[in-house]
Amino acid sequence: MTSRKKFKYIFITVVFVIAGLALADALGAFNPKPYKAVRHGSHIHYVPTDRDPGVPLDDFPMHEPGPGQKISPTGQIVPDSGK
Repeated sequence: MTSRKKFKYIFITVVFVIAGLALADALGAFNPKPYKAVRHGSHIHYVPTDRDPGVPLDDFPMHEPGPGQKISPTGQIVPDSGK
């Protein structure tokens, strides 16, 4: 195999790895927090990863939970059970 073909295959492999990492990041695979920030007009709502789909986005808080707190699936900030 010529060095040009090797370079082509290495380049294609690197592009696929970078695209895979970008996709995983976009899907939240590297997010250590149990919630994500969702833009809603001119402000942000903080939504848990286990969100109840029947609850409107407006019911979720516009500030992050403090230490020892978490966001419930219905949008309330509650004490963290420490799982």
